[in-house]
Amino acid sequence: MNGTLVMLHGMTGTSNKMIPLASKLVPDGWEILCPEAIIPHPTRGGFAWWIRDEFNDPSGPLKPLNEDSMKQANDSVTRVIESIPEGPLIVGGFSQGGAIASMMMERSIQDRIIGLVLIGTKTINPDGLTSAVSKIWPRPVAWMHGEKDHLVPISAGEEHLKIFEESMWQVTKIRHQKGHMVDISRMDELIQAIQLMTQDININTKKT
Repeated sequence: MNGTLVMLHGMTGTSNKMIPLASKLVPDGWEILCPEAIIPHPTRGGFAWWIRDEFNDPSGPLKPLNEDSMKQANDSVTRVIESIPEGPLIVGGFSQGGAIASMMMERSIQDRIIGLVLIGTKTINPDGLTSAVSKIWPRPVAWMHGEKDHLVPISAGEEHLKIFEESMWQVTKIRHQKGHMVDISRMDELIQAIQLMTQDININTKKT
């Protein structure tokens, strides 16, 4: 059985910028889908899944989103889901995109998701995510984060990951010594973790 790898770009990203990475990560025989956010970034170009001024405040990335930003994020999740074809899914993304991907586990589309790919990201709705993952069968998670990430501190990434670990989800952890980026030197590990997500797809989808 084949499916679709859905990969979401980060703030100031675009669909075209995410496609090359998704093309390297996609499991054999699967399709790729890289939706694009619709909120223009006010100063840096590209698009965002939500907007908040985080760059002039060192504690910004760790603060909860305000009501307006959370509404933008939830609207973004809805738009992404509406663009996704039928069939099994692996969902993930970089930075903001990873946060949107994990929020999809809180929606009914969770039944079709067989794995998550979280790169340089965090959760923006920890209570909702904790509740969701505690009630469904565990999916494998591929997690990559940089020790020197100054935009999404690795402590925030680890708090995100802890939600899955406490519900006994299988996690592949890839920590690197770089910043807010995909570590190309560790790509083989990431690719292998994603390929393994498809091995028991027939078993897992029967549990939903």
